[in-house]
Amino acid sequence: MQTILISACLLGVPVRYNGADVASNSEILQRWIQDGRVIAVCPEVDAGLPARRPPAEISDATGGNGVLAGTARVFEKTGSDVTRQFVAGAERVAEVARQHSIRLAILKEGSPSCGSNFTNDGSFTSVRIPAPGVTAARLIKAGIRVFSETQLAEAELFLAKVEAEDDLEPA
Repeated sequence: MQTILISACLLGVPVRYNGADVASNSEILQRWIQDGRVIAVCPEVDAGLPARRPPAEISDATGGNGVLAGTARVFEKTGSDVTRQFVAGAERVAEVARQHSIRLAILKEGSPSCGSNFTNDGSFTSVRIPAPGVTAARLIKAGIRVFSETQLAEAELFLAKVEAEDDLEPA
């Protein structure tokens, strides 16, 4: 049975920058929880940032790939550079994924860590760009499929395919 990484905020844990959660009541997610498939992660909190913190964005409209390449930084709205914490959080989540042979993650869309399809451009004006967050980019580099909370049906199909392939492999 495949284990799935899920952003802790989607599971009702109040770890978002504003101290809130964005709990999902998806039947798919609830079934995965009941099946014991879920590992909750919050890259920012796992790297030592507090649950209540200033909002952060990735500079230069580059997304997480730019941060991982060292060509972009992550700044809080206050101007504090939190790049080191975002990279450390991404590495910790990637290590959890490696330890558990994770092949699928559901991460909070739009987050500078977890956004899978978009993040903001670094201007703190709510301008979105089609680029993953730091953790999403790190997991994608590791060969893990990353979906957002709006793509649970697609993720469920991917999970079924992965498990069917696993059943075909010799023990």
